[in-house]
Amino acid sequence: MKVTFLGTGTSQGVPVIGCNCQVCRSVDYRDKRLRVSVHLQVDGRSIIIDSGPDFRQQVLRERITALDALIFTHEHKDHTAGLDDIRAYNFLQHRDMPLYGETRVLEQIKREFAYIFSDFKYPGIPQVQLHAIDEQPFTVEGVPFTPIRVKHYKLPVLGYRVGDFTYITDANYIAAQEIEKIKGSKVIVLNALRHEPHISHFSLQEAVALLEELQPERAYLTHISHLLGQHREVEAQLPDFIRLAYDGLQIEL
Repeated sequence: MKVTFLGTGTSQGVPVIGCNCQVCRSVDYRDKRLRVSVHLQVDGRSIIIDSGPDFRQQVLRERITALDALIFTHEHKDHTAGLDDIRAYNFLQHRDMPLYGETRVLEQIKREFAYIFSDFKYPGIPQVQLHAIDEQPFTVEGVPFTPIRVKHYKLPVLGYRVGDFTYITDANYIAAQEIEKIKGSKVIVLNALRHEPHISHFSLQEAVALLEELQPERAYLTHISHLLGQHREVEAQLPDFIRLAYDGLQIEL
């Protein structure tokens, strides 16, 4: 499996519009964070989790010329807003794009992208196939996924485990029975928004504590805001097995 981090930033991205802080002024490419998303290449399949507003820029940067499916963690705009750009894959691949998400998420997509689902199909609009999922394991183009239920304040969100890789974003609570699904993962990706506690995201301290409990071989932090600090300074303070993810980072397992 190859994993590419398409985006590692929070909902506003980094730099933040109008901000003049040290992080937003940084010239380190690792401090330039698009909205959070990840690309999985598994058993010859190309799958993306979440299509935020930077989706087009991300797939062009990584030269992703084929996409088999798109999976959603939840319905917030920073995870869905780029959906329209799957049109290019419809044209290239001559097929509808399979979309996987909870029923609630798919209903939100139907509302926000109503033109895709209207009775009158305007030429060139995205063509999709909707696949409703829940907390039960499912397969995408033959690739097994295990959903992991997490809470984003009061909003239920799904993380996913694929083999020895677990990906969780937009969480600040994971129940004990869901932790059991994560255990044994060789690589875990977890959100860490900032140093201070937050109502709907793990802080850096909370994320590190959970990862130290789980003890994967490697762990990467994502969904990072400018409030966390500069990449090089924060990463230098982390345990050896935990790194900050950055846009364009590729890992294999």
